[in-house]
Amino acid sequence: MATIERYAFGEFILEASERRLSRLGQAVALTPKAQDVLVALVRNAGRLVTKRELLELVWPESFVEEGILAVHISALRKALGDSDEGKQYIETVPRSGYRFISRLTSELKSLERPEIYELFGRGRSHLLANSMFEVPKAIAAFRSAIALDPCYAAAHAGLALAHCAEAKLRLVPPPDAYRDARAAALRALAMDDSSADAQVALGTVLYFSDWNWAGAGKSLKRALQINPNHTEAYLTYGQVLETVNRLEDGLAMKMKALERDTFSPMVHLQLAMSYWNQRRYDDSIAWARRALELDPQHPHAREHIAGAYWKLRNFDAYFAESTKHAQSHGVPAEALKPLERAYAASGWHGLVQFFLERALAEPNAFPALQLTIFHAEAGELDAAFRHLDRAAEAHDPALVHLAIAPQWDSLRADPRFAQCLHKMNLKEPTS
Repeated sequence: MATIERYAFGEFILEASERRLSRLGQAVALTPKAQDVLVALVRNAGRLVTKRELLELVWPESFVEEGILAVHISALRKALGDSDEGKQYIETVPRSGYRFISRLTSELKSLERPEIYELFGRGRSHLLANSMFEVPKAIAAFRSAIALDPCYAAAHAGLALAHCAEAKLRLVPPPDAYRDARAAALRALAMDDSSADAQVALGTVLYFSDWNWAGAGKSLKRALQINPNHTEAYLTYGQVLETVNRLEDGLAMKMKALERDTFSPMVHLQLAMSYWNQRRYDDSIAWARRALELDPQHPHAREHIAGAYWKLRNFDAYFAESTKHAQSHGVPAEALKPLERAYAASGWHGLVQFFLERALAEPNAFPALQLTIFHAEAGELDAAFRHLDRAAEAHDPALVHLAIAPQWDSLRADPRFAQCLHKMNLKEPTS
């Protein structure tokens, strides 16, 4: 749905969809970025827009200094005739941001564009596949929809969720993906504050990137108020509850997602994760296998099953599932031969040593969290905590379950573990 977006204030008319500002019918010259700043402020009229929000809205894919905002605000005030003595349009909130204070009237006119709906639907379909191969297609479809209608809030919200998936699957560095997700979510909410998808995306960013547990919960609860049937909102809110040691409440929230989406592999795997965090490994394996039954090519279910067998110390089953997982991702049989030899010679500890030796030869071959686990399994706690600190400094999204997940149990007795939890505003479970 293409949209004409027009705002009137004082003697001015801002046609956001046409990127035009006029005064009494005469065009007012603005630089492109000054125009973007003005649109962002007008869309949020009456509300404080922080400097960080403005930077993310106007420069979503670039790093710029806050000082650039003052330059554009000054240019806007000059164009609008604002004076230092009496602000009619833009108010500065010291050390915080800016607020558009003029009364305005707005007008949105919609033009039917079926191709936009088609692109949006295609994006949602690719996104729900939850696959490293499909998420880039989702991003491309949402961007194409936005190119046709920059004011289509649903497409911006979909793009935000797709960038969250991009971070989860590590298709790009998580900080970059979450930066783009935040900017897209804020754009969507500026256009439509009743967008459940945008609230879910913002909650996901606050959770996985900012480690703002309370803020994430607030956004996700708002999403569920808007749409009580939003599967991803239930799943992500369930994870937030688990992170703060409310394991049963988190599981119950995910069960609500199952009630609404019975045949979703994503929901089944999230339930497997809940049982994993409760150390109910047989139940965890059963739910992950259900995910595989629904999607035999699921990118993570078999990896999760292997992890549960690891915790059960059933290393033969672990190795068999890990091998199947690698083969399903296209790893050739020849590349697995060294692993097979290491396991045949020394079992689990042979695999651990193989991975650690490879990490020495190829420092970038493994993420910091994986190296943490390998060193902990080898009894090398100093090295394990060194890599854990690296992951924490990078705000690795997988750390959100640090307080509860069993893969960290071998580190819990060390005082350094409590220090890491404290930095994340987390607490050890009481029981």
